[in-house]
Amino acid sequence: MQFLAESLIELITQTSTNLPPDVRAAMAQALGTETPNTQASQALNIIASNIDMAQEGEGPICQDTGMPTFVVHTPVGVNQILLKKAIKEAVAEATKRGKLRPNSVDSLTGKNSGNNLGAETPVIHFEQWEQDEIEVKLILKGGGCENKNIQYSLPCDLEHMGKAGRNLEGVRKCILHAVWQAQGQGCAPGALGVCIGSDRAHGYVLAKDQLFRTLDDTNSVPELAALEKDIVEEANKLGIGTMGFGGKVSLIGCKIMAANRLPASFFVSVAYDCWAYRRLGVRLDAQNGAITKWLYRDPARVVEKMTTGAGFPLSGREIILRPPISEEQIRALKVGDVVLITGECYTGRDAVHAHLMNNPLPARVDLHGAVLYHCGPVMMQDGEKWTVKAAGPTTSSREEPYQATIIKNFGVRAVIGKGGMGAKTLAALQEHGAVYLNAIGGAAQYYARAIDQVLGVSFLDFGIPEAMWKLHVHDFIAIVTMDAHGNSLHAKVEQETGEELAALRG
Repeated sequence: MQFLAESLIELITQTSTNLPPDVRAAMAQALGTETPNTQASQALNIIASNIDMAQEGEGPICQDTGMPTFVVHTPVGVNQILLKKAIKEAVAEATKRGKLRPNSVDSLTGKNSGNNLGAETPVIHFEQWEQDEIEVKLILKGGGCENKNIQYSLPCDLEHMGKAGRNLEGVRKCILHAVWQAQGQGCAPGALGVCIGSDRAHGYVLAKDQLFRTLDDTNSVPELAALEKDIVEEANKLGIGTMGFGGKVSLIGCKIMAANRLPASFFVSVAYDCWAYRRLGVRLDAQNGAITKWLYRDPARVVEKMTTGAGFPLSGREIILRPPISEEQIRALKVGDVVLITGECYTGRDAVHAHLMNNPLPARVDLHGAVLYHCGPVMMQDGEKWTVKAAGPTTSSREEPYQATIIKNFGVRAVIGKGGMGAKTLAALQEHGAVYLNAIGGAAQYYARAIDQVLGVSFLDFGIPEAMWKLHVHDFIAIVTMDAHGNSLHAKVEQETGEELAALRG
């Protein structure tokens, strides 16, 4: 199996950096459908540029490369123990090369393994088949969209939708509710894999397995084919839009299967995936491990660019912010303003926020007037020098328990993330003179190129994604979605889309 290692590394690399043609086509259609010059169209332009940058530079499309999940079919007689070992070694090597972010964290100690290996990481599902080749499929599904997975037990009562019974109409209501509850936190426009039935645990596995279908296929079960089509059409009437900014495209695909269930149980399991819908596969020669065929893509076909010009066009109306930022500058901003940040900023995610609730800042860190970026970057080290390989925003709602206190105690003026934050943070923005800036989720290459230099790092013992990185950025673009006057685009869109959801209850 002399070619196996590099074949697996190439699979991981291409999955992380090169969006499949069916997803590209769906995102191109979304870009063409959206109303020009809206916040949603601005976000889609950044996404399109990011897709091109990732493919051209072989950098991760999104910095959150998720929990690598492999589905492997092997001929009878292939040693699955050796194949599992080779997959793990390939994951570790791809992480070392910066194609995957080190995401495997010990659930008891909180320690990051640093190489994406650990108890039950990566996830590998094996199944034998009667073909001569090995098939390996891989999906990389980030934590933001993974957190928006949801499971329903019918019958139930749903917000805005009312009673959902044990029938296809009840299933329809659950799936539409799943799209609505994700808002921008799952990096819309998203795609859904759905399992009707089974048990709680296997239902989620089967739902995720539906994400291995292409977006342009047709379900072989007529009732489910009709339901898939109806869900996409109805979901796009909700007005959630790209990143939850409002807009015409909230869902790019829905794939549904039905499994037998127990008489006492009727589960609807929904696997939500983001626009950075990363899944590929290969067929391997069972004797030497060489790639004989790619699934979902043709490597001989020229990859068409998503953008035809310079990508995201600047209007000249963008507001320049140079940290440290004054309260007066912040209070002059309003929801909808586009800002360009040039200067120093700091990253901080879950571990940093939790730590600062009861501990002082490191001696070299000053957050007064500063920008705090909810980001867990992919970083590479060469000697003492660090380089940013991918650096998009993470979902900000996880920091809601901490953010108001951090703003108050340390004088933070701007928080960058995605998906918005809640009432407690909104009140703190108004009281202390700060804003929430929404960057475009998944646009890890786009934002990495806005980072000029890594100036330092604190809390590296938390692991690379959770460390506090001091960065210098140039023309870092984001949209004000929560201002210092009590206004929140996220709350507005959630309320308006809830009303649209209610209109679809039937």
